[in-house]
Amino acid sequence: MPVTTRSTDPTAPLPRFPADFVWGASTASYQIEGAPDEDGKGPSIWDTFVRRPGAIRDGHTGDVACDHYHRVDEDVALMRRLGLDAYRFSLAWPRVLPTGAGKVEPRGLDFYDRLVDALLAAGIEPTPTLFHWDLPQALEDEGGWLNRDTAHRFAEYAAVAAERLGDRVKRWITLNEPFVHMSFGYGFGVHAPGRALLLGALPVAHHQLLGHGLAARAVREAVPGAQVLIANNCTPVRLRSDAAAEGDRAAAEAYDILHNRLFNDPLLIGRYPDLSAYGMTDPTWGGVVRDGDLQTISAPLDGLGVNYYNPSWITAPADPAAGLPFDLAEPEEAYERTSFGWPVVPDGLTELLTGLRARYGDALPPVWITESGCAQPAGLDDRARIDYLAGHLDALARAAAQGVDVRGYFTWSLLDNFEWAEGFHQRFGLVEVDFATGGRTPRASYAWYRRLIASQRS
Repeated sequence: MPVTTRSTDPTAPLPRFPADFVWGASTASYQIEGAPDEDGKGPSIWDTFVRRPGAIRDGHTGDVACDHYHRVDEDVALMRRLGLDAYRFSLAWPRVLPTGAGKVEPRGLDFYDRLVDALLAAGIEPTPTLFHWDLPQALEDEGGWLNRDTAHRFAEYAAVAAERLGDRVKRWITLNEPFVHMSFGYGFGVHAPGRALLLGALPVAHHQLLGHGLAARAVREAVPGAQVLIANNCTPVRLRSDAAAEGDRAAAEAYDILHNRLFNDPLLIGRYPDLSAYGMTDPTWGGVVRDGDLQTISAPLDGLGVNYYNPSWITAPADPAAGLPFDLAEPEEAYERTSFGWPVVPDGLTELLTGLRARYGDALPPVWITESGCAQPAGLDDRARIDYLAGHLDALARAAAQGVDVRGYFTWSLLDNFEWAEGFHQRFGLVEVDFATGGRTPRASYAWYRRLIASQRS
């Protein structure tokens, strides 16, 4: 059935969440910080990729982005006014270790020190993500995530960050959306580092997950009592038509394996799914998966971060020789769309979370919604975003009522930002940013989210 939006009346009731439920917002380093070579920061793969002709819409770069590096106090003040319980941000790996390993840049750590202290002074819990796609270019020059050594360098970086910030930071996220980084960055080449390897990108999945496991161990050794999560982009997989053929069903299963199970199964049940649909029958992936790796990857999580935007509709491939056992399709239903063109499907979040609970049972740790939001046109009266957030919170409450242990919700995003290959053309922020001047102006959705948080505490 088509989505029916709820009223934008700010007094419309929403479900009550538990008193200890965490209300947050998210950002990422390259998308907001700017200052790409300031205070000793080394280049990241995004600093390199944005200079590739045609890589980014209209040639935009993140050289300034939101200038958060220089306006951090202003941004924390916006969070404080909003009433956030927690703020999810990412550390820029090359700001801390300019070449990815070796010499630490103290000025980079000083910046995150100041951010953490400012957040705590504002009553906001810092929730850093260690890797949100801005790999040091020096490591990419050595193979990037195709190189197993990068997983070990990631653990060394995690230890540096945790030792510096762990006296104040207790909740850590290792990776953001390893599926998207593998597929867009290494599979199709539309994100940094811009490699188009198709199924040759699969080792990136394992090396990221191994890096997660090694980094989780490093954080726990440095920070007693630390909570360690990973943020996976997950999607419910749907057939385009009720009259789907058997080939469509096989394609949907293959896509679910690639997008969801490849990154959740090893974490939660200690093994990879059947990859025979991708021509992979060797359980070692030709020597990529080594003895002990899955034990490292599957060390218990304190929570699973889930980033949700929309379901994926799948059909059998029109050209099986093209290399993938599925085609992405458009839904037959007439869903509302964000300005990105993504369908707005709140009930997909309920479907996703209850599906995770059904698949993994007691192996599923507490769930945190680490990203949920929508791109809308520029302007302050963003009632469509309010509808989006309200609908997805309703869907989250329905999942919780069906037994999913949900602990928090981080909307994407606090600020309009550099939206990867789209440059500055897609705006996700509760706060509008004038990219010419850097000015920040809260939108109607900011006021709505502020009232929501206050009402949940009353």
